[in-house]
Amino acid sequence: MAKCEYCGKAVTFGIRVSHSHRRSNRCWKANIRRVKAIVDGSPKRVYACTRCLRSGKVTRAV
Repeated sequence: MAKCEYCGKAVTFGIRVSHSHRRSNRCWKANIRRVKAIVDGSPKRVYACTRCLRSGKVTRAV
């Protein structure tokens, strides 16, 4: 679910490193919003990241 339908941005995984350099797994979640957008001429609920919303890749339906 946490994946942008326009650019494909999703969860990425990495390693959390503490001050004492102990390492543990962590994840970064993309800033995904469920918005109503125009898809193929009709309004539809889609998942889009905020960068796609700001840049104009998503045409919002009001």
